[in-house]
Amino acid sequence: MKYDITAICGIIISVALMVFTAYLVPYIKSRFDAAKLEKIMKWVEIGVQAAEMIFKGTGMGEKKKEYVMEFLKKKGLSVDTDSLDNMIESAVLKMKKALLEVSK
Repeated sequence: MKYDITAICGIIISVALMVFTAYLVPYIKSRFDAAKLEKIMKWVEIGVQAAEMIFKGTGMGEKKKEYVMEFLKKKGLSVDTDSLDNMIESAVLKMKKALLEVSK
């Protein structure tokens, strides 16, 4: 039997490219997105801690939030408002849990 090696190689390359495009590209993209999200969360936590030190007392939540938003802008990071609210709440909760652990 004679087979056209060029056609077989073309089919193999096409299938490999389809698999790469369908599975590997989204996986790689999600890994970079996860790394970026982790980096942003780290800076949000730092900003929240700084805001807690700068703005003492109750009723300063809006000023603290504005501070964190400006802090992230200076770092060149942008996040939509809803996500930023969730990240800030998460960072505050994490900080409060850490304070409770220290006080035990």
